[in-house]
Amino acid sequence: MKIVQLTTDAREHYKDYGNPRPFFGTAPEALLQGFAAQPGVEVHVVACVRRFMPTPVQLADNIWHHTLVVPKWGWMSTLYHGCIRAVRRKLRELAPDIVHGQGTERDCALAAVRSGYPNVTTIHGNMAEMARKSGAKAGSFHWLTGKLENYALKRTAGVFCNSAYTENVVWPRARKVWRVPNALRNDFFKPKPASPRPTRPILTTIGVIAPWKRQVETLDIAAELHQKGFDFEWQFVGDASPAGAYGADFLRKIAPMTRAGFAKHLGRKNVDELISHLDAASALIHFSAEESFGLVVAEALARDLKLFATQVGGMVDIASGLPGVDLFELNDWDGLRDALAAWLRAGCPQASGASRTIAERYSPAAVAQRHLEIYREVLSTRS
Repeated sequence: MKIVQLTTDAREHYKDYGNPRPFFGTAPEALLQGFAAQPGVEVHVVACVRRFMPTPVQLADNIWHHTLVVPKWGWMSTLYHGCIRAVRRKLRELAPDIVHGQGTERDCALAAVRSGYPNVTTIHGNMAEMARKSGAKAGSFHWLTGKLENYALKRTAGVFCNSAYTENVVWPRARKVWRVPNALRNDFFKPKPASPRPTRPILTTIGVIAPWKRQVETLDIAAELHQKGFDFEWQFVGDASPAGAYGADFLRKIAPMTRAGFAKHLGRKNVDELISHLDAASALIHFSAEESFGLVVAEALARDLKLFATQVGGMVDIASGLPGVDLFELNDWDGLRDALAAWLRAGCPQASGASRTIAERYSPAAVAQRHLEIYREVLSTRS
């Protein structure tokens, strides 16, 4: 089976044009790891970029990569018309059996449904729902992205939904849906090295600094616990843009806490650094208001980390019933503060066993195999 994965080259997203090695979103990256182990599969990864970047042609024995340079006019200003045209030209050359659009955030799902080939789409972020909840203004980027998502979902053969929450949001707008979780990268299933527990608890919150992730509000909890005399360091991992109002507010607010020694912003980390960070931490606090899946929650549980999280989106599917998990209603900040205080007072007890369940559910091999089953279903129905 010849498969085309339309995805975003993260070098384009981060303007990392000097990097000779392509990298992708964490879920597509893990899926490719699963495909690499599947016999009889030929995978072509196609990504649109704004400028040429030297790129290896082959990523694995059965996986090839193609970057398509699209000029500035071909992106959102023309509803990705240039990207769609470039993808169609490449697909005529590749002649795939099926095309998979990875996400509705940019051009991928649109290019898939306009490809002329059997196609499916994965929802990574529920863009129309996020636009609705944030009150995005007509004509804004998020408003337009939500409209384009609606257009794509109605025209694809079916939609991969990574949680019950996503499925509930998507099914009224799609011909068919399948609930298929995101895969975790193989690195997260490596044995955890033996190391002494830190003498000072390390709390971590991971994700791009953004309003729906609510890191600014989380800092209030850190300040309250510090004022009550608890000894800890709360570390925040993720990009924070000082050009945006929320990022600037976060950086301003955390600065005196860093000087006081109980909160720190670490910026972005690669996968090896992230795993080391999780293994050194005592707990993950993820109090996001909107999550289609919540991949970082699964990654933390794969390392048997204590979890405090909101009971929203895909985090319910991932974490419910697992050891070492405390879930809270969306705005139960008092509950979070009190639970953290009690846990710190008790000496930060850890739980184990979640990693086994996470490995069974979210390994790249298992998720890739489910993708192939669905591809065959789509192709048999079409023929």
